[in-house]
Amino acid sequence: MNNLGRFWRRAGSLRERLAFLAPLALTAIIAALSFVTPSHLYFSRFLSLTPVLAASVWPVVGTVAIGVLAAAIDVAIAVASGHVGDIPHTHPFTLAVIAGATAAAAYLSHERQQREQTLADVRAVAEMTQKVLLRPMPHRLGRLDIEALYLAAAAQARVGGDFYEALETAHGLRLIIGDVRGKGLPAVGTASAIVGCFREAAYDEPDLARLARRLDVSMSRYTALLPGDHTEYFATALLAEIPDDGSTVEIVNCGHPPPLLFRAGAVREVTPTAPSPPINMGALLGEDYRIDTVPFAAEDQLLLYTDGVTETRDHTGAFFPLVQHAVQWDADSPIRLLEQLHMDLVHYSRGRLDDDIAAIAVRAASLT
Repeated sequence: MNNLGRFWRRAGSLRERLAFLAPLALTAIIAALSFVTPSHLYFSRFLSLTPVLAASVWPVVGTVAIGVLAAAIDVAIAVASGHVGDIPHTHPFTLAVIAGATAAAAYLSHERQQREQTLADVRAVAEMTQKVLLRPMPHRLGRLDIEALYLAAAAQARVGGDFYEALETAHGLRLIIGDVRGKGLPAVGTASAIVGCFREAAYDEPDLARLARRLDVSMSRYTALLPGDHTEYFATALLAEIPDDGSTVEIVNCGHPPPLLFRAGAVREVTPTAPSPPINMGALLGEDYRIDTVPFAAEDQLLLYTDGVTETRDHTGAFFPLVQHAVQWDADSPIRLLEQLHMDLVHYSRGRLDDDIAAIAVRAASLT
């Protein structure tokens, strides 16, 4: 019964513990009804259900054990009802049904445990992939406070096509946030390729325009090895650079939703003065990447996000009005900013987020 004990300890939530106790509760109910009702109603035959129920939550040993318990209770009911002499004639059928149900339930329990182990292994790989792709971000880099948020559309999800990274370089803090076209493993592979290139090129390229071009070239080489039309693989992205000794932020917007700038209680979208192509579309469209420079003084905050934020819908299908909500936030730190964003998204969608969401909040700390 050690397996049952370990299962009970792992079942931390009330719902899981109630599910664990359900086979025992069903056994007790059927046994009680069998004892208090006339013997010709044969309530004891329902004892064959208990190992079947146990198979959905218990390991094999526990499932077999409750089947043996059900058979013992059936014999005890016959003895208590004064029909001991009838056991060789009437109870073999009931006992055979319990034995058959127990054998089938033990097999089902074994198969369920195998599937659960496979799922656990897959989730472990997904969690490791997430740690590589979306590394924990330090709370402070230089004079900047920084926080990141990632919300998966499905509870079982761990990674997707949204990505972000922040690196402290000789040029200052360099950020990237983006969203790969598509979903599933191809999107994860493409996101990983972009982030991997950014982690190397961010230290070398002298400005964001050249950094964006390098990401575009790297993506072109990567997608050329993929099946199908390589132009189907592209990503919108936003690159930002905040020098350590400066009071500005440089931005290259590669077809991505514009970031929000919070300053002195006001909020505005930082829209690009000229469009830049998505990553892996620069050569195809024949367009260059352009840098915009925006003042970024002490106490200012910048919110970068993926389109999962603005494409969140309410029950009527209306999109989330980000700016209207943002002007109502009272956020004096990046973590508070992301907390309010998260709460508003969950409330607006009634807890039904249909797309992955990534966001980064950056605050210029006071120089005093």
